[in-house]
Amino acid sequence: MTKEDERSGDPARLAVALKWEAPGAPVVVAKGRGAVADAIVASAAAADVAVEENPLLATALAAVELDREIPEALYKAVAEVIAFVLRASGHKF
Repeated sequence: MTKEDERSGDPARLAVALKWEAPGAPVVVAKGRGAVADAIVASAAAADVAVEENPLLATALAAVELDREIPEALYKAVAEVIAFVLRASGHKF
């Protein structure tokens, strides 16, 4: 993406994508603001992945380096998001 592409989206909009494979911790696989955030959300929608809006959690996750596991301090909050995504996809607990 170019700087112009980044400016085309709402610069305040932030998105973070996680990948989780048990038994490990979730990993930050994408993050960005503006048009990059829009592309992350569009990619999730195209893959039929539920999206949860949580600005505080997104801000905390954005501080994690790409391809790194989330810190233990965020496990509970992220577990709640994973549960939301699973429920939204019809998974029963």
